[in-house]
Amino acid sequence: MNLAWKEIKKNKGRFLILGSIVFLVSFLTFIISGLANGLSQDNAALIKDLPQGQFYMDEDADQTYNLSKIDRSIQNEILSNEKNAVAFSIQMGFLNDKDNKQQSVAFTTATASPLFANVKHGEVILDSSLKDKGIKVGDTLTNNQFNDKFVVKEFVEQKKYSHAPVAYINKEDYQEIYRVDEMQLIFVPNGDSSKEYTGLHSFSNREFLQTIPSYNAEQMSLNMIVWFLIVISGMLFAIFFYMMNVQKIGLYGILKAIGLKTSKLFKMIWIQMAIITVISLILSVGLSQAFNIISPKEMPFTLTITTTIQLSIVFLIIGFIGATISGMQIKKVEPLQAIQQGEA
Repeated sequence: MNLAWKEIKKNKGRFLILGSIVFLVSFLTFIISGLANGLSQDNAALIKDLPQGQFYMDEDADQTYNLSKIDRSIQNEILSNEKNAVAFSIQMGFLNDKDNKQQSVAFTTATASPLFANVKHGEVILDSSLKDKGIKVGDTLTNNQFNDKFVVKEFVEQKKYSHAPVAYINKEDYQEIYRVDEMQLIFVPNGDSSKEYTGLHSFSNREFLQTIPSYNAEQMSLNMIVWFLIVISGMLFAIFFYMMNVQKIGLYGILKAIGLKTSKLFKMIWIQMAIITVISLILSVGLSQAFNIISPKEMPFTLTITTTIQLSIVFLIIGFIGATISGMQIKKVEPLQAIQQGEA
């Protein structure tokens, strides 16, 4: 520890450069991870907030939920046999506010269940993001395909689907707008994945999220960037320590000649890596969490403590691997040869 710290103090500039790079890469990784999580919530909070269970969709819908139509007899069978099961439908649409301005929404209706807001005929419960559009409780909204009017009953927090605010409406009102009698999906909380129903395709929560248009492509792209940045940080550690080790071959030879074991030299590299990484991560975590608080409401940014801790651990592991790989040449250093090279 003492030897590692002395070397850091002696070569402040080099370690400061490496620390700065690790800080910038980790900060960028936290920001992109926050955006990925935020977009994920903005795209599918309605589904992600449901407990673990099984989704059922019409097999003929080819995994496209808005083409799914659950046969009424099968729906009744599942709802009567499965405790807390719920049938629901989601379709994109719009509402006209009092100024006749269109607001895009995801109309959602469901059978009686505590998992979905249930409303009476002519009422609507909206995601709170529509408050920013000037809509208030008690306002009257219209839809061109609905003969009556919707009265805003209340707002709910963080209920989005396909980047649109959710609008919970009554089942009969939904059927009038979309001219359909069947529900699209059935959800069974804590459902048995092995249980199958004729004509239905079952999905876990994770599998169902992949059927949402754009969700998979969006998340795959952002997660790929996050992991790419993590790999870059590991490579930076390996390259930086390799260059430093090459410059210190003579020093390592002397240290070995006076009896310092190879394991001690590795320990010195790991301690230096840990000091640089921990200081850089403390700074980047602090700044990214501050950004999490002050980021504009319109920006879909969610960086949880759990994600932050997981990424920090990954950075430490990658840094350890990078530093270890770079130090492999220390094992090959022959004291006499290294000293002669240093003198030359």
